[in-house]
Amino acid sequence: MNRKAELLSPAGDEESLRCALDFGADAVYLAGKTFGMRAGAKNFDEEGLFNAVKTAHEKGAKVYIACNIVPSNDEIEQFPKFISMANEAGVDAVIAADIGIISLVREYAPGLAVHASTQTGVVNYKTALELYKMGVTRVVLAREVDLENIRKIREKIPEDMEIEVFVHGAMCVSFSGRCLISEYLTGRNANHGECAQPCRWNYFLMEEKRPGEFYKVFEDDSGSYILNARDMCMIEHLDDLLDAGVYSLKIEGRAKSAYYSALTTNAYRTALDYVLKGEKPPAWVIDEVNKISHRPYCTGFFYGSPRDGSGSQNPAVLTNGGQYLADSGYIRDYDFVAVADKCENGVMQLTVRNFFTLSDELEILAPKSEPIRFAPTLMFNENGEQIDTARHAMSKITIKTDIEVPERSLVRKRL
Repeated sequence: MNRKAELLSPAGDEESLRCALDFGADAVYLAGKTFGMRAGAKNFDEEGLFNAVKTAHEKGAKVYIACNIVPSNDEIEQFPKFISMANEAGVDAVIAADIGIISLVREYAPGLAVHASTQTGVVNYKTALELYKMGVTRVVLAREVDLENIRKIREKIPEDMEIEVFVHGAMCVSFSGRCLISEYLTGRNANHGECAQPCRWNYFLMEEKRPGEFYKVFEDDSGSYILNARDMCMIEHLDDLLDAGVYSLKIEGRAKSAYYSALTTNAYRTALDYVLKGEKPPAWVIDEVNKISHRPYCTGFFYGSPRDGSGSQNPAVLTNGGQYLADSGYIRDYDFVAVADKCENGVMQLTVRNFFTLSDELEILAPKSEPIRFAPTLMFNENGEQIDTARHAMSKITIKTDIEVPERSLVRKRL
């Protein structure tokens, strides 16, 4: 088993960045205001990028900047200025999918490491070797590659070329994210990070001689979401990935919340630490990934055919090829409600994010720790008035408690 590994977490904005770092990421990936594949994320302007790199490096973490769009001629001409700025900011690597972008990185920032994005579609060692000749030091393999082929790629590529794979998050129904459906139907270009996710929509069938008569494509009365993929979750199988030669374990989600970054990073950080010691992660670690909003889980293509979250063959899942036909919604049992700004002398100072009351079932999530259930009895607003409900986002409240937790720990409630 590979005894060295990197946990790579998403940072769609400054708060997500801090959460990923607080909860144990070895590296984060983010994007500037252009060239990244997540237009829906807040992303980082020039000043924000410099600050993000400084913050991460102070915590001993690396920063990879995503420049993984499929660029137009106009965008290619703007890229040299952008990559020179990113290089000056001190990013540790560029994630790129386009050969032209890779060549410009080598020309304008020759000392900067280049990682070939999953959008490159690397599924074999020959492609990895050609990218290595171009100066690429890491391949983010296509999500369609199984463990057997990952192992073969590892055997055939140079020792100093790293392999990265996605271990958690949304799956794209198209090969390596190369999708045209969104642009065709909505004008939003998925290859520029603007995907409208039409694969999550409910579709109907119309027979050409019966115009206007729509028939559901269904297995039952609820209809069928024929393109809707399950989410990936490999938290119980990190040992298999390391054994196959994977170095970097990547969590999807730059367009998702800071709470998502914190929770997934915390769970995978703890699980990875146990696995690297040759131990099985405790049950609470596995349970954590069920406390974030998600679609039903599967293990993607790592085992050859889609499997459920346990990794065992499941005929119901195999029949649907990893799809979830019932709906496009998320499973959500918990809600992020507050950040602990300070906790000492029996008083916890919180910044409210979502509505909660003293009667709610509350948990505190601290880095590398099992969640703590707590039931405070006294709560006060900014004016020192006793309250039983926290209503207003970003308001400051205090809670009397005997629990001591680090700053920026998170509070959630069970729904």
